[in-house]
Amino acid sequence: MDPNLFIIFAFILVIVPIAGSIGSSIHRRTNEHEERKLELEARKAEAESGQGGASYRKLEERVRVLERIATDSNHALASQIEELRSLDAIDDRAIEDRSTDTEIAR
Repeated sequence: MDPNLFIIFAFILVIVPIAGSIGSSIHRRTNEHEERKLELEARKAEAESGQGGASYRKLEERVRVLERIATDSNHALASQIEELRSLDAIDDRAIEDRSTDTEIAR
């Protein structure tokens, strides 16, 4: 057998499986992409038709709350946050007092 023919045959045996695996990978990713695109289009159509209204309404309510927080011109939100911080500080001190009391009792 001719040595050049053997090299060509070995080259083909190496390249064909590599090309096949790359082609298979590309095909699989293309199919996954198409499935995802169809799923998103179905969700969009469902939301527009009102069938998925519960989740859409929840999302819309959350956006409204965030808009209200972002556009709140008075300082009510800041004062509520400060009140919560002071309550957290009081809770932290109470926990520290309890831990020192149990250490003293030992």
